[in-house]
Amino acid sequence: MTNYLDFEKPLAEIEGKAEELRAMARANEEMDVEAEASALDKKARELLEDLYTKLTPWRKAQVARHPDRPHCRDYIKALFTEYTPLAGDRNFADDHAVLGGLARFGDQPVMVIGHEKGHDTRSRIQHNFGMARPEGYRKAVRLMDLADRFGLPVITLVDTAGAYPGKGAEERGQSEAIARSTEKCLQIGVPLVSVIIGEGGSGGAVAFATADRVAMLEHSIYSVISPEGCASILWKDSEKMREAAEALRLTAQDLEKLGVTDRVIREPLGGAHRDRDATITAVGKTIASMLSELDGRTGKKLVKERRRRYLDLGSKGLAA
Repeated sequence: MTNYLDFEKPLAEIEGKAEELRAMARANEEMDVEAEASALDKKARELLEDLYTKLTPWRKAQVARHPDRPHCRDYIKALFTEYTPLAGDRNFADDHAVLGGLARFGDQPVMVIGHEKGHDTRSRIQHNFGMARPEGYRKAVRLMDLADRFGLPVITLVDTAGAYPGKGAEERGQSEAIARSTEKCLQIGVPLVSVIIGEGGSGGAVAFATADRVAMLEHSIYSVISPEGCASILWKDSEKMREAAEALRLTAQDLEKLGVTDRVIREPLGGAHRDRDATITAVGKTIASMLSELDGRTGKKLVKERRRRYLDLGSKGLAA
């Protein structure tokens, strides 16, 4: 069953009518409704194209959060082989919001780390909706250290509304853990590539995405704060999230102009959730391309270029 977003309600009506006709035909073989259903299919596709060629930043945020988008676990299962998950931060606990472990990407051994949101109520609660606690970031630091020691490229898949803001997380040093993870991204002498596959929220995303190369899916978002949080602070009204989304410049297209992301990965018409396999394949090709660009660089050169990349951030495209 397709989950429709608020702005897709007219589309839901058309596609629903087409499915009703086909259901009637399946129940009564004498009915011939294919011509009418096909006409509705054509109308639905035209509407879908119209909606998705004119997405506002707020609507892009809604698409980035769509519950049916492929999540970290889906990418790991489809793109990597011999995946061996590694658990725990060797200090407090294992954070299920962060997945990570050794794997092969093609013939290349790598370390893969990502946020996992979950796909249903039970798994979302288990993974804390992709919002990592300090032990999640400390686990990531441990895995990046391990990758650095054995010369393994690191691939991160970012999809989080932000780091978990709970009392326990703050007591265990949430901000320090995020800072250490960001620092580790800058220090490791192996290639580090990152893909924003859904939401890239605040420091919780930066802690994984301070990479040599950063790619974003076409309808993903990446920003210092959520549109709702920004609206609550600036206007004291979370309902002004549309204005906040415009001001934050959080879309992949804006961030490519600003030099925050290196490339935008095209999504299937209607978003990644409408053709998960095609989306995962496109992400895999982009990861391969980014790793190929970094092949042969020494650790010192990688660290130097990565440092320069982030020192220069903000100097490009401000007048765009």
